[in-house]
Amino acid sequence: MSTKENLKDAFAGESQANRKYLAFAKIAEKEGYPGIAKLLRAAAEGETVHAHAHLRALGELKSTAENLQEAIAGEQHEFKEMYPKYLEEALAEGDQKALNSFRNATAVEQVHASLFIEALEAIQTEKDMRTRAIYVCQVCGNVVLDSVPAACPVCGVKPEKYEEVK
Repeated sequence: MSTKENLKDAFAGESQANRKYLAFAKIAEKEGYPGIAKLLRAAAEGETVHAHAHLRALGELKSTAENLQEAIAGEQHEFKEMYPKYLEEALAEGDQKALNSFRNATAVEQVHASLFIEALEAIQTEKDMRTRAIYVCQVCGNVVLDSVPAACPVCGVKPEKYEEVK
């Protein structure tokens, strides 16, 4: 493999470790281990530092407009190509948990893409998006602006399942 391929592989591994450690930290908190949860969150942050260093070395951190264009393309790929295939396979295998996960992700990736398009349009008019409250559903990942809905439009959970992004 080339150094560029190694950097991409390392970025993927560090990114996955970050997400796993954050999930592990939530479990540790629920089980009453706040010290271990804090350690896991710290390690997750370290993995983020590594992942960002690999992205810099790859030259993949560009202007906000270019980054948004890449983000839009990625989100569109996920809901147009990737998740439909995954849904088909999960349906064929009868894996209900995977079906729910993939359905939620498909719907939410469309929301992410539309929000990124809105942000890109703001940049193209040399403006920033208006600062506003942003909330994320902790069940399906749906992102809403300004206020939390009475029920998540994607997964139907109650408003208390949303967390505000600080």
